[in-house]
Amino acid sequence: MTSLESARELLREFPVADGHNDLPWALREQVRYDLDARDVAADQSAHLHTDIPRLRAGGVGAQYWSVYVRTDSPDPVAATLEQIDCVRQLLARHPGDLRPALTAADMEAARGEGRIASLMGAEGGHSIANSLGTLRGLYGLGVRYLTLTHNDNVDWADSATDAPKAGGLTAFGREVVREMNRVGMLVDLSHVAATTMRDALDTSTAPVIFSHSSARAVCDHPRNIPDDVLERLPANGGVAMVTFVPKFVLQAAVDWTAEADENMRAHGFHHLDTTAEAMKVHRAFEGRRPRPVATVSTVADHLDHMREVAGVDHLGIGGDYDGTAFTPDGLDDVSGYPNLLAELLDRGWSKADLAKLTWKNAVRVLGGAEGVARGLQATRPASNATIESLDALDG
Repeated sequence: MTSLESARELLREFPVADGHNDLPWALREQVRYDLDARDVAADQSAHLHTDIPRLRAGGVGAQYWSVYVRTDSPDPVAATLEQIDCVRQLLARHPGDLRPALTAADMEAARGEGRIASLMGAEGGHSIANSLGTLRGLYGLGVRYLTLTHNDNVDWADSATDAPKAGGLTAFGREVVREMNRVGMLVDLSHVAATTMRDALDTSTAPVIFSHSSARAVCDHPRNIPDDVLERLPANGGVAMVTFVPKFVLQAAVDWTAEADENMRAHGFHHLDTTAEAMKVHRAFEGRRPRPVATVSTVADHLDHMREVAGVDHLGIGGDYDGTAFTPDGLDDVSGYPNLLAELLDRGWSKADLAKLTWKNAVRVLGGAEGVARGLQATRPASNATIESLDALDG
């Protein structure tokens, strides 16, 4: 049996639980949620990284759908609600393939049924508009993680890709983390500054996740995780989910992307824009300056390093499909996960190791957050603290 055949066999028992997919945002941008125009029951490879046939081919058994909205959205809460509604529409349209999931038990139930457990994660603290009540409201609607920032700072937390302001988490930011622990929402530390990562680990009594981040020691990009933070995951119980985005995993791509982003801005586009018009600008730039190409091996290098530092019990996968313009060779879309597992088998990873990477760790970390929440809810009421009161006291 080849490594690829072995990988596919393993995925039939322990499918991928992927931490981050931006399909809802792509559907918003491309067709304004017209799900007939982008029917994911059929091949959408001309438009998207994601559809149900390719999720099946890739061995995906659980997916956190990102309900991301841009930080400059005039009403980020309303836009986040629209994203949640998009996920709900997808689940209603495809009940034979997609199963709503709120808990670790739901994930296991979906696996037993042969359906894809569908969870949600809100990408950026701007989605709660400095309101713990809004945070609880999103949890009530099914959101199971909050990425504390996106590319820009929020009032209470520093982003990895913005100028430092808070120095990590403010007093209100620490209260956000504590309230997330109390309700059972995972604290997602992708996108945040290293100072924010450390403050969150100091504050959280529940396991944290990195829904789509790789290793800074392998590729020196601020979106990646420093080794001192990876070293803290065993004590916390958290999981770092490696991402596939070339500009986060390949150093040559980091430098190329800085030039490409500046070219996008010069043409009046946001650097994350994946509309047809924006992609024309990208392709013209690439014609002049061929982009460095990441591969399956590039991603495996990150996992090898992350395993050495954090241990195999604290690793997962968060591809960031439909949230990136480019993908590595061999990981072109959601059908590519078996290629990564085959590469890791060739590097000596055992099937038991891979079962943890693909499924077991992701299920365990959500269950861990649920267990912490049960204990906290028995001893602590909901917090109604405000940013004005806490951060004024913080100085």
